[in-house]
Amino acid sequence: MLEESITKLAGVGEKRAQALADLGIETIEDLLSYYPFRYDDIKERNLAEINDQEKVTIKGLVVSPPVVNRFGYKKSRLQFRMMQDREVFNVSFFNQPYLKDKIVVSEDIAIYGKWDAKRKSLTGMKILGANQEGDFAPIYHVSKAVRQHTLVDLIKKAFTRFADQLEENLPLSLREKYRLLGRKEAMYAMHFPQDLNEYHQAKRRIVFEEFFLFQMKIQGLKQAEKSEKHGIVIAYDVDRVKSFTRSLPFTLTDAQKRVTNEICRDFLRAKHMQRLLQGDVGSGKTVVAAIALYAAVTAGFQGALMVPTEILAQQHLASLNQLFESVEVHTALLTSSTKPKERQEIIEQLQSGKIDIVVGTHALIQEGVDFSNLGLVITDEQHRFGVNQRQGLREKGFQPDVLFMTATPIPRTLAITAYGEMDVSIIDEMPAGRIPVKTHWIKHGQLTDALKNAQLELRTGRQMYVICPLIEESEMLDVQNAVELYEQLNDFFAPEFAVGLLHGKMKNEEKEAIMKAFKENEIQVLVSTTVIEVGVDVPNASTMLIMDADRFGLAQLHQLRGRVGRGQEASYCILVANPKNELGKERMKIMTETNNGFTVSQKDLELRGPGEVFGFKQSGLPEFVAADIVADANILEVAKEEAQNLWEQKNWQLLPENAGLLAYLKEMNKENQFFD
Repeated sequence: MLEESITKLAGVGEKRAQALADLGIETIEDLLSYYPFRYDDIKERNLAEINDQEKVTIKGLVVSPPVVNRFGYKKSRLQFRMMQDREVFNVSFFNQPYLKDKIVVSEDIAIYGKWDAKRKSLTGMKILGANQEGDFAPIYHVSKAVRQHTLVDLIKKAFTRFADQLEENLPLSLREKYRLLGRKEAMYAMHFPQDLNEYHQAKRRIVFEEFFLFQMKIQGLKQAEKSEKHGIVIAYDVDRVKSFTRSLPFTLTDAQKRVTNEICRDFLRAKHMQRLLQGDVGSGKTVVAAIALYAAVTAGFQGALMVPTEILAQQHLASLNQLFESVEVHTALLTSSTKPKERQEIIEQLQSGKIDIVVGTHALIQEGVDFSNLGLVITDEQHRFGVNQRQGLREKGFQPDVLFMTATPIPRTLAITAYGEMDVSIIDEMPAGRIPVKTHWIKHGQLTDALKNAQLELRTGRQMYVICPLIEESEMLDVQNAVELYEQLNDFFAPEFAVGLLHGKMKNEEKEAIMKAFKENEIQVLVSTTVIEVGVDVPNASTMLIMDADRFGLAQLHQLRGRVGRGQEASYCILVANPKNELGKERMKIMTETNNGFTVSQKDLELRGPGEVFGFKQSGLPEFVAADIVADANILEVAKEEAQNLWEQKNWQLLPENAGLLAYLKEMNKENQFFD
């Protein structure tokens, strides 16, 4: 069986099994799917056609005995001479004295290494065996305990003994439609391709398989979540909701109307809603949330809005109360700072149904916080909450509808993989009158001039954020820290302007006092860490200065930039950075060229990779062996579409051509019942 331990292979004892486990290889299937990260072209070449510093394979006759010279601590050089077509050249291997026994005078040998044309010498990297297959040698991620040749030998043994158990897991119709290799053939060619074309065909099959099997699982989850037995009907009062919308002091954008309708349609279905609402900074997600919450209230349900920080919770409550001025809705705020007596009153009113909507932090999911009739759960900046935290709030009611909101636009491929089980609504339009923020990139040496320009802006009555990555001085990173920067800027701006300091290590009361003073313009310059990244709304702030901007991800820079430009005046974002490489420079240029969050997030994904973007390493992003959601985006789209099509086929599980697929899915997803 492929799920058997790697110790079933000859030559794998407990010690080697542990070394393989450290590489993530514990079963036979792990070994067979432990693919190379690159391939070396080992086709034999003639000296006349080789370029300087090229990595090549040269075959020739050994014409001098090998000699090992030792130098330094545990360092050595193995040297001998070879001849090809009557041309003699030197060969050296560094720190591999054990190869001496494999080099025999007057015998042919093939060496893979780097050619030095000036010295007419080859720096050897490995000796190729006589039974080498094909023109490409697989190169794997290995360790000191597991060498390349050891891994290759084990993979060959595994194929010899277990290849017959590699059963097909893709339907024949899909393989024929996309001209995909069979599973067994593709897996073997991933390790030992005869040529580049065979490798590309093998990888295309394996990548499609990974994406398709993952999407089948995601679509299964989606079907289960949308089952009518899992949902509630929120039969909202259409007239009251329309009246409330008309009472708002502004007209909804077309995008806001579209996503509101999508949510309201979900309310009227007995199926469970699980929807992701994406919208750029300032696109008006809070208004959509308010309409959704009010709709739930008109149907007799309660609503809960969970946010990651106390400052954001307070701001959301203030915004909602302002929007609800024309209607009768009872709201409350529940955070870890809520006084015990007030907390108890809020809990009692939630249980009795007197409170319609509660806004809070993770305090909402604490034990003892219960609802009378929770119908709608909204989590804002939901990727900042763990899966268990989001689930904890859902469990406060009987399968309430769920709306996840994020102001961090998520690239489509990332949304498909990280949130594939959700329906997605996108607010892709900004409210009228919103003026784009002008972004400039300067070097540290230009900071004084930038501060003088900011001073002129402050004299018009505006305010300014200054962001830096660290709170206190660090020996590890040469970056400005908030405390030192606060002191420097205080010297620069005082006494004309008041400078405040805000960071995550402050007590909640201190943070609230500072933010209140900044909102009321008692503080004109706020020096802060990224604690202000999400949700803080001060329309009078028109300048955002970000120190060491190259230390931040693009998505985070875009979030920070979104703290300004919230009023009717022109706003500015100044990025202060001296990037040390081309990648850093490219990231700064991207920020100056676009204000579109979706463009920024896509570039962030391409430059940094999915594991780093938005902290998704902690958010359940799947790990693929061969597939890459950026490089293989087209295949991902096709795999998703095919998985959706298959799930929509009635009784697809009963079709003979899907038997292998179904068996594989059941084995891989034993905890889920939707494949039975």
